[in-house]
Amino acid sequence: MQPFNWPIRVYYEDTDAGGVVYYANYLKFFERARTEMLRAIGYEQDQLRSSENILFVVRALQIDYLSPAHFNDLLAVSSTVTEIKRTRILFDQVITKESLTLCHAAISIACLNATSMRPTAIPQPLLEQLQNEN
Repeated sequence: MQPFNWPIRVYYEDTDAGGVVYYANYLKFFERARTEMLRAIGYEQDQLRSSENILFVVRALQIDYLSPAHFNDLLAVSSTVTEIKRTRILFDQVITKESLTLCHAAISIACLNATSMRPTAIPQPLLEQLQNEN
């Protein structure tokens, strides 16, 4: 899949007492970019829950913090689908400021049945759309 890029502006609420982005907020930035990627191909997460009874949740992640971001920085979050399985999607996500890589993560997203909270197959139309983007 081609990388999906989403801009993020750093606000005061994103920073810690030292004036840098609090480490957990990078996970929020990654989540926003994945959500916007789904939206860009025609899928809203709340609609997937109501119409398909599914949720996407983080199953596992590996993250490397390489350089800090600060208040008012304009960042770019790049999201690339690297692998698609029946019940999960693997993402490679990178946050950059201009050409400097600040944070890199490999994130495994599981598709769950919203009622049972058990793994379930990704709906075929969404699966096909994600595969066609590759």
